[in-house]
Amino acid sequence: MTARPADRSAKTQVPIHPDLAARWSPRAFDPHSHVSDQQLTALLEAARWSATWGNRQPVRFVVGLRDDATFTALAATLKRGNSYARAAGALILVCADEGDDEKTALYSAVDAGAAIANLTVEAVSRGLVVHPMAGFDADAARAEFGVPDGARPIAILAVGTLGDYADAAPEIVERDSRPRERLPLEEIAFAGRWGVPLKD
Repeated sequence: MTARPADRSAKTQVPIHPDLAARWSPRAFDPHSHVSDQQLTALLEAARWSATWGNRQPVRFVVGLRDDATFTALAATLKRGNSYARAAGALILVCADEGDDEKTALYSAVDAGAAIANLTVEAVSRGLVVHPMAGFDADAARAEFGVPDGARPIAILAVGTLGDYADAAPEIVERDSRPRERLPLEEIAFAGRWGVPLKD
């Protein structure tokens, strides 16, 4: 039996979609499991059909599957703390084309976040896990893949199957076993004016 941390489901005031509640960002990937072409296509389709401001569609992806040259090059840009992602089945660089005006530049990052969210939930629905990472060398990625000026590397997503925590490094077991926490709704959802909780 595969060892894994205790229940990682989100604790919510009312039930939410099971795949949203089940989504988390593990660091232990099964190094022997692969992401199939069909799975990868489904994840990218989910990202492609995410919300986009003014139909600008600014999000672009550089995709590597484990052991191919793109995966190796993406892995080389990761900061040391994200080296666990080398065991993932796929690495996906998410970029946002910031366009020629201030609003497009601003909302391209919003669109990238929406694409990442869609992709992640689609992954959960297919029994996969995703860990988005900001810890990578964006300039190195830009140079390696010829990312044009005006397109901003945002994140690298590690995609794969959850690994066995009996084989994981102690620091990964410790980090992935910490309680999942979010600020309570009364601290983030307001009514009338800032700081007044939506529900007292």
